[in-house]
Amino acid sequence: MNERDIFDERQEIKKASFSCPSCRERNDYDVRWLTRRKKHQAPRHLNQDDRAKFEKSRDYMVRVDDQLMCKNIRCRKRFEIPSSQSVVFI
Repeated sequence: MNERDIFDERQEIKKASFSCPSCRERNDYDVRWLTRRKKHQAPRHLNQDDRAKFEKSRDYMVRVDDQLMCKNIRCRKRFEIPSSQSVVFI
């Protein structure tokens, strides 16, 4: 069983507000997420165990971006996204 058999994938962009650790300037950044939504019906080739996994599965989002570049023209340093979750269940 592959996750692509169970989920439909789509990329989304969400706005988030972060401050740069170097220059301390706060801005809104576009963060890319991969949204995986469960299909309405299970594929026909799944066995009994895979069908049970399909029934228990939920929609979720995975963060694609790990680092951002500061929007301040004088700074422009890269920084990691601080203390945000990388997987979110919908």
